[in-house]
Amino acid sequence: MKRIRLALAAVLLTGLTACSAPVLEAPVVTESAPATPSPVVPQPGGQAKSAAPEPKADRGPAAGTALEQLATIDVKGRAPKTGYSRDQFGKGWKDPDRNGCDARNDVLQRDLDHAVLKAGGCVVTSGVLADPFTATTIEFVRGNTTSSAVQIDHVVALSDGWQKGAQQLAPNQREAFANDPLNLLAVDGPTNGAKSDGDAATWLPPNKAFRCEYVALQTAVKAKYGLWMTKAEREAIKNVLTSSCPDQPVPADGGVAMPAAAAQAPATEPKPVPVKEAPAQVPAGGKVYYSNCTAVKKAGAAPIKSGDPGWDKKFDRDGDGVGCES
Repeated sequence: MKRIRLALAAVLLTGLTACSAPVLEAPVVTESAPATPSPVVPQPGGQAKSAAPEPKADRGPAAGTALEQLATIDVKGRAPKTGYSRDQFGKGWKDPDRNGCDARNDVLQRDLDHAVLKAGGCVVTSGVLADPFTATTIEFVRGNTTSSAVQIDHVVALSDGWQKGAQQLAPNQREAFANDPLNLLAVDGPTNGAKSDGDAATWLPPNKAFRCEYVALQTAVKAKYGLWMTKAEREAIKNVLTSSCPDQPVPADGGVAMPAAAAQAPATEPKPVPVKEAPAQVPAGGKVYYSNCTAVKKAGAAPIKSGDPGWDKKFDRDGDGVGCES
């Protein structure tokens, strides 16, 4: 009996001990939200690469700018100068806008400040030029020894045009090209002489502030008459525009439309009328003398300019220092 009571006591003691043991709780783990994975782009060989942001598309030059127009010009090599002469673009100044004044005097009236005209006519006798080539001011006075201080520049030189597509134009279209106000500027005479027939790859105005407008004019003239540029010329113009004036607008047209090609005259030339007069006479003093323009032309000296051997004011009908022009 005693043994039974002892056994029961041992069992009770064991149970109490087990019940009083501490209960260990599992640790609480807080999970953060999974990071959003970067989009992947399949690569050759099974590798994946995160997609980079797409670069902004190059929209090109703005509409209506010289850069946009430049992109339309064909690029070719320079053609030979064979067959070029000033007469290929018409003889003397014409009146393309039919206002009764020739293109030279129209441009002088347009570009000179305080222009003074001969009474009842178109001839500009004086004025003041704010020269775009040199950024200087030039007093213009018409006369045999003074007119050359201000000259009319062909923005796209006639020789340059001849070598870049004008050979394929009809004669009346070349004449329009030579007299189009869009292609004409009154400028400093000596600087115009330095330009000669250079294009933008070989010559730009010393006045850098005018270069944007100048190359925009060259581009507009070539676009209007369907002429091309050399690669070097196009790159020179593009460099001026992109570095200084990417939004330079296309210049306003000169108001003279490019005419439709007129039928050319027959190739046969009329027989020359015999001229009895000697082309030049040299008096005892050794000075060359021409009695009229027929003699000047027969001697191959036309057009004759002030200071040339045999020059006489009687050859200069319009007072611009050049005689026997046509």
